[in-house]
Amino acid sequence: MTDEATRFRLDIAYQGTDFNGWGRQPGLRTVQGALEDALATIFRRAGDPPTLTVAGRTDAGVHARAQVAHVDLGPEQVAILRKPHGKRPPLDAPDALARRLNGILGPVADAVVLRASVAPPGFDARFSALWRRYEYRVADRASLRDPLQRHRTAWVSADLDADAMDLAAHGLLGLHDFASYCKAREGATTIRTLLDFAWTRDADGVLVGEVVADAFCHSMVRALVGGCVAVGDGDLTPGDLVELRDGRARTNAFKVMPARGLTLMEVGYPEDAELALRAEQTRGLRSL
Repeated sequence: MTDEATRFRLDIAYQGTDFNGWGRQPGLRTVQGALEDALATIFRRAGDPPTLTVAGRTDAGVHARAQVAHVDLGPEQVAILRKPHGKRPPLDAPDALARRLNGILGPVADAVVLRASVAPPGFDARFSALWRRYEYRVADRASLRDPLQRHRTAWVSADLDADAMDLAAHGLLGLHDFASYCKAREGATTIRTLLDFAWTRDADGVLVGEVVADAFCHSMVRALVGGCVAVGDGDLTPGDLVELRDGRARTNAFKVMPARGLTLMEVGYPEDAELALRAEQTRGLRSL
């Protein structure tokens, strides 16, 4: 970010069903693409189109209640936000940014900017984050299968043992190489700290897995959930999941669960004074 630019934080929610994930891809509808196209429309007469940096790239079909991104805007672009728009009185720049983005996205959109704010010094949506919290919903034969929740719940034809799944989840916690639970990407590390992982049933009997880590590698949450479902169905034991993790090799011992059951619920950041230091630490190479 240059000295003249202002960094804005965007808090975003979206239903991932009709998106091909977060990251922009040629010819495909993505969350980043929709938002950056809207930014390009707002600032079409003010320099290069702005680009977004996101806390965590979600896969195709994955939802978010609280995704976080940042965008850097130059003085001319900020001035555009401060000008009156139509018959409305002028808003401050963050409110104007959120309102104009949502206006372009549409009145019944599957992606919404919940709020915009001027980011504190040192803030980086991706590298300043301390942790990400996801939720995964699984309806088994003991659950109420609510058709209104079908786009955010995976259905399985089994009677799952929630206690066994919870025990398996707790056994995976800590700093480890999760290569067995990640889709390989060249040059990317698979070392992560799994901070919390637990299973409960909600009021409808739906199994809800809460997963928190400093970061996640590609398909990691859905693979972790798939391992736990295999334990809940009696195909694997909690100890098997640990052995598979420590083997550090991609496995077909369980199925990776579908994207629709997964939602990014929250991204955690340190106090403002520690944002820059956290970003510097995160950019460093992870190790065990």
